[in-house]
Amino acid sequence: MAEVRWNKKDLLGLEYLSKEEIELILETADSFKEVTTREIKKVPALRGKTVVNLFYEPSTRTRVSFELAAKRLSADVINIATETSSVRKGETLIDTGRNIEALKADIIVVRHNCSGAPVMLAKHVSISVVNAGDGWHEHPTQALLDMFTLKERLGRIAGINVTIVGDIAHSRVARSNIWGLTKLGANVTVCAPPMLIPAGIEQMNVQVTTDIEEALGNADAVNVLRMQFERDVQSAFPQQIEYFKKYGITEERLKRAKKDLIIMHPGPINRGIEIASEVADCSQSVILDQVTNGIAVRMAVLFLVSQARDENQI
Repeated sequence: MAEVRWNKKDLLGLEYLSKEEIELILETADSFKEVTTREIKKVPALRGKTVVNLFYEPSTRTRVSFELAAKRLSADVINIATETSSVRKGETLIDTGRNIEALKADIIVVRHNCSGAPVMLAKHVSISVVNAGDGWHEHPTQALLDMFTLKERLGRIAGINVTIVGDIAHSRVARSNIWGLTKLGANVTVCAPPMLIPAGIEQMNVQVTTDIEEALGNADAVNVLRMQFERDVQSAFPQQIEYFKKYGITEERLKRAKKDLIIMHPGPINRGIEIASEVADCSQSVILDQVTNGIAVRMAVLFLVSQARDENQI
């Protein structure tokens, strides 16, 4: 790959990145993964830096993964739970961000229920902003760790067939994966009931089907999305078992797919709704590998945005 320099102080979404920038993140993550195998899992890359996790939505994997990533880079980490912060008193996201900046933090990792919130925040602060998921828009580090896991298993991204199944309409994970996978040359198919397929998604260079058997037929990997029944999906499937019968990833369906099909899921898993327990735990599943790889990927992101900000300040 030609020499590529990372020059962005923020990571806001994969839509805004080039193929070469995505590849640079994945290569950097590969070098950081070795750190996770050491007895002392720490390097001094962000010593003296402060990372603030600002989460307006519940999170387990993403928040803990970012915290571990920052600590393994030797950064100081502050976690802000918005339900016990000044947000409850009416403080805006921008004011919160500016106060964090005034406290001399270096990076804000933000998860927000409103699409575009990290982009807006990045325009109003000079410190780095990393998108940890915004509304239905994007979840870039989840897609990056998904691609990292695929490349680790298959040796490449270009030319592979990836199927994304589930609640496409409400999924920021799906959007980020589509942006990233297609830029790296993968063939992407989305599969869902008609009411859960966004209008015009074909313009993102994906194949669309409502037939789960067709979607799995030629797939090298399937990324199974969580059904977001807390949204209006409940009206479409009042009995959750109906979704499982029509679209759930089961052992029987795996028998008709490629024998080495890779099973992925961003979590949290709804067992018996979008995926059978025996499939989630089978040898073809890389779900826990995704979680592990998330640390190296987020280490890479934090390192790159911090480095770019420092260089731009010189």
